[in-house]
Amino acid sequence: MNQASLLETPNNALSEPHTGFENVYALVVAAGTGSRFGANIPKQYVEIAGQTILQHCIESLATSRYIKSVCLVISVKDEMAKQLNFSLPVQLVSGGAERWQSVLAGVNAIAEQGIEDNSLILIHDAARPCVMSQHIDAVIEAAMNEQYGATLGVPVVDTIKRIKKDDNSSYPYIQETVDRRNLWQSQTPQVFRAFALQQVLNEVTEQNLSITDEASAFEVLNYPIRMVEGSRTNLKLTLPQDLALIEWLLTND
Repeated sequence: MNQASLLETPNNALSEPHTGFENVYALVVAAGTGSRFGANIPKQYVEIAGQTILQHCIESLATSRYIKSVCLVISVKDEMAKQLNFSLPVQLVSGGAERWQSVLAGVNAIAEQGIEDNSLILIHDAARPCVMSQHIDAVIEAAMNEQYGATLGVPVVDTIKRIKKDDNSSYPYIQETVDRRNLWQSQTPQVFRAFALQQVLNEVTEQNLSITDEASAFEVLNYPIRMVEGSRTNLKLTLPQDLALIEWLLTND
């Protein structure tokens, strides 16, 4: 397929960005096992202050004036999500082995509701429970003014080193310092036009592309996604040492 013609805009979708209101559909990806976290349960089910990380995550989304329900993508074997109460109506969908497969399953489930092509689909990690309402709304509103979408992120502030691993040592040598002036750390939510997201994910499937988030699929295919500055407190629970800081953020707001 010619990439230049991949995203042919449907007649009822946007050909130019505008500032009108579009329907927003939220999708939370919770199908991972969290192997780097090292717990005996998936990290999204670790509890803080009587609620799981996943419940805190959806509670955060509920603070946005645009989000009224959530499509929650879980593992086929997951029984825990079915036992939880959430602050928004939740539709459960079974995910795949890879993140993008889970996202595609969720997008397809949302599309089955008969949504408009120019509707917005918001994708958020189940392991990011600390996102604030103003940043959720900001990335949604930015996406309303874009043809394809927008994502939250923060500028890189640390000095970044590229290393070279040329031996068996656990302490590699520095190869060079990377110019950080145009580097940002990507976060979620990421918000995309429904027609564009479906087509891009289908292209990922057909071409067997390697992506780390949904915005990177658009990047590979040269479709511009707007970066919106969020907050460094929008942490993702990845490693055990992240838990204490996330707990502090959730219990000291």
